[in-house]
Amino acid sequence: MYVISNGKIVSEEGILSGFDLLISGNRIEQIVRAGEQEYPADAERIDAAGGYISPGFIDLHSDYIEHMAAPRPTSLMDFQLSLRETEKQLISHGITTMFHSLSLYKGSEYAYKPIREPQNVRKFIDLIDQTHHTKHLVRHRFHARFEIDNLEEIDNLKSYIAEKKVHLISFMDHTPGQGQYRDLELYRNTIKGYGDMTDEEIETMIDERQSAEKLTIEGIREIARMAQEISISIASHDDDSLEKIDLVQGFGATISEFPITLEIAKKAKAAGMYTIAGAPNVMLGGSHSGNLSAAEAIQHECIDILCSDYYPAAMLHAIFELNKRCGLDLADMFKLVTINPAKAVGLDDEIGSIREGKKADLLIIEKIDPDFPVITSVFVDGELVQKTNYRV
Repeated sequence: MYVISNGKIVSEEGILSGFDLLISGNRIEQIVRAGEQEYPADAERIDAAGGYISPGFIDLHSDYIEHMAAPRPTSLMDFQLSLRETEKQLISHGITTMFHSLSLYKGSEYAYKPIREPQNVRKFIDLIDQTHHTKHLVRHRFHARFEIDNLEEIDNLKSYIAEKKVHLISFMDHTPGQGQYRDLELYRNTIKGYGDMTDEEIETMIDERQSAEKLTIEGIREIARMAQEISISIASHDDDSLEKIDLVQGFGATISEFPITLEIAKKAKAAGMYTIAGAPNVMLGGSHSGNLSAAEAIQHECIDILCSDYYPAAMLHAIFELNKRCGLDLADMFKLVTINPAKAVGLDDEIGSIREGKKADLLIIEKIDPDFPVITSVFVDGELVQKTNYRV
């Protein structure tokens, strides 16, 4: 049992001061006005030191595990070590539920990643599943990122769904000339940054990618139906036209990951979809691919969720940056990384906000200078899994 006091509680309704939060077992038992109640003698008291008491962050899209497992193109680390070292970093950034976004790619001529080989993806999926029954720090989930030209992996994807090892699925199409890579000149420059390829080799590669056979819409619908039958949320990826929003909703997508333009983000939002942008986009002042500005879209109220994408530290700093730089309400910015992602994947009954009866996934966030927030305490399922003391 814990009593957290002397903090500002980030609730769905706003930021509350002058309240204590009582944890019993793995649940939030009470939120009471400070000084109005005596607590059990064996309750451990935690002083929030004037910091924010926030729900734990929920990250729906991150390929960070790929970098931890394969830090160099020819270096493949032990997967168990990679997963355990990754979760130690995640809690330091406030991420208590992670949807590891493992890619089921057919291949890449310009950025080979051994972690994306089918046998390695399978190993990681099995490891993620095993964490539910062994000692672990955060809630590990599997986000299946399926590239629709990867026809060889369709049966494996169906097996993962049938085994109930998939918790979110997104259908992706990274064909040059559309989606994220609709600007072919930018795509060519990106390829050149990855390796030594001639202009002729690049053009040949573009032609091959553009003519590759892809999963049909009916094939996508079949997989989507399998997922929906066991309450797995469906996401589209890099939506690049208003027509595509109608198309993806036709096969059951309720999440639009990384809409390409402000107009498309507004369309997805108006259509009732949850919209996702990357927190690094906020920190960098825009997209690294020249697409949607996350901060601008959030100001237009057409982005619901921020994910870490490839940089876990960005989630914490982005919400404070949006408050400081754009003048946006801090409590609303917290929703981008807490209750909104929880709702998008159907977890909001248990996590994502501070309410009595919900699971006690909680953070204490302090500032070690006026502009630098840090995580000083992390609770997952009511257990204090990390406490950090900054010294003078």
